[in-house]
Amino acid sequence: MSRKDKPARNATPQGTTDEDRVDLSRDDSRAVRQRSVRLLGALLRPVRVRFAITVALVVLSQAAKVAGPLLIAFGIDTALPALTATPDSDPLPLILTGGGYVVAALLASWLTAAYLTATARLSQAMLLDLRLQVFRHTQRLSMEFHESYTSGRIISRQTSDLEALRELLDSGISSLASGLVFMALTAVSIFSLDWITGLLVMATAIPMFLLSRWYQKHSQSAYRSSRVVSARLIVHFVETMTGIRAVKAFRREDANAARYDELAEDYRRVTVRSINLNGVFQPGLVLIGNVAVAVVLLAGGFRVLHSALEVGALLALLLATKRFFQPVSQMAMFYNSFQSAQAALEKVSGLLEEVPTVRPPRHPVALPQASGDIRFTDAEFRYGTGPVVLPRLNLHIPAGQTVAVVGATGAGKSTLAKLMSRFYDVTEGSLTLDGVELRELSTADLRRAIVMVTQEAFLFSGSVADNIALGNPAATREQIEAAARDVGADDFIRALPDGYDTDVNKRGGRVSAGQRQLISFARAFLANPAVLILDEATSSLDIPSERMVQSGLQRLLGAQGAVSGRTALIIAHRLSTVAMADRVLVVHEGKIVEDGSPAELISDGGRFAKLHGAWQDSLV
Repeated sequence: MSRKDKPARNATPQGTTDEDRVDLSRDDSRAVRQRSVRLLGALLRPVRVRFAITVALVVLSQAAKVAGPLLIAFGIDTALPALTATPDSDPLPLILTGGGYVVAALLASWLTAAYLTATARLSQAMLLDLRLQVFRHTQRLSMEFHESYTSGRIISRQTSDLEALRELLDSGISSLASGLVFMALTAVSIFSLDWITGLLVMATAIPMFLLSRWYQKHSQSAYRSSRVVSARLIVHFVETMTGIRAVKAFRREDANAARYDELAEDYRRVTVRSINLNGVFQPGLVLIGNVAVAVVLLAGGFRVLHSALEVGALLALLLATKRFFQPVSQMAMFYNSFQSAQAALEKVSGLLEEVPTVRPPRHPVALPQASGDIRFTDAEFRYGTGPVVLPRLNLHIPAGQTVAVVGATGAGKSTLAKLMSRFYDVTEGSLTLDGVELRELSTADLRRAIVMVTQEAFLFSGSVADNIALGNPAATREQIEAAARDVGADDFIRALPDGYDTDVNKRGGRVSAGQRQLISFARAFLANPAVLILDEATSSLDIPSERMVQSGLQRLLGAQGAVSGRTALIIAHRLSTVAMADRVLVVHEGKIVEDGSPAELISDGGRFAKLHGAWQDSLV
């Protein structure tokens, strides 16, 4: 389908409405956050037992750390005075205090190692699940999505966005959980030693909250901008490398480099903005902690002078207060990772909420042996909410008939082909294969019965034989080679360094555009479909190759299909391919304006006759 066949969509997909827009309304932001939370909940559900064990390890490890200052206070204020009270005092309390401190330190170390290992395994399990979900879901989405959602943005979802989530899950969440638990248990220990000091420490929550709110407000926008700019950078890079031939042919290197410089500068700018915000947030939290320690020392010192507080308790309170604010730095780094991961999670969750417009039937109808009878009945089609591009159509293609579709660029030829392949569904009316609605036909039977070959022949990594076998993975080597011979590809394949075992992406295995097309023809022939659709499939072939393919086509259409032969829909600008058709459809503005055999339409002197005459003149 040419670009003229498809108008711009009036609405962006559900999950991509915020892709190029940084500032969201309050309601949109709330909806996006809820969507992200749902995704996290779905990822945690299968590993909830492992998650509970990890939480328990975190609590126990932080409890072991908090025990240290309490043991020091007990040793200084209770064990030491008891030891020096009388000459024959029992040293056991002091020994137990020292031994308890060592045991607590060992337990803290072991439990910390245990929860870090458990967290890593938990995060990797969640990321594996998410990575598989993104890949499988993206494959299931309809052609409408893939034609509007650029490949660079999909790559960004699978790479940079998942990497941001990996950093958060691997270390960020464990730092936050351990920090919060440690601060909570430390606060309890401070209150148990002295409630006045506890209130002084808790008072620091006010400036910490205000600073955190300021950071959240500004960093959220900054990290959303970062994800958007990162996606644009990847998109430009992918487009440039994918279209490198056009870049070099039209000498676009300097222009592309200039555009990449702009995007890279935008990415540097938003990254520096995020770093600057963190450069205020993290030192601010450290400053609040240091001020709190100074206040505790000053207030506690005066109380020691007035015998209202023991020296050991003051020392323990200072240690606990200092340690209370130690996780703050780690939590600041977590918040930094969290903002980046939150922006990434918004994008990934949006992608996963995309709904295929072409869905498998709930109750599929089996059609194991299709004959190839195609019928459009009052069919209409539009892209999304756009205008109708295929007005009411009634068309019957009997099984075994070869139909050529011709017309000007943008007339709607490829739309017919994509509807027959069920890349899209008709908006109104019906489209049937052997009397069965395509919407109701099982996916396996549909893909086996209808095969489409486009002008964009794509070869996957692997050998030539592997690429041909995509049409029928159970085919033998003899069948693969026979399919290649049928389309005239056998000679050039055997001339490759390793013949049919040549890797198409390695040095020496590169093939031309015409050769790729021949391989894709062999792939389609091997599939042995009831309906074969060729959408400008010979446009990349030279004249000798085209003649070989036409010869193979004639053998295929007449010998391997149903009793009456195989149904074929041939969309072509080259009228040499049309010559083998039983019937020609001339399409204009989405309507079939002429329908008949090639000879009849030439004699009628209509649009096809003019096209045929122009083609003959071009040959001269």
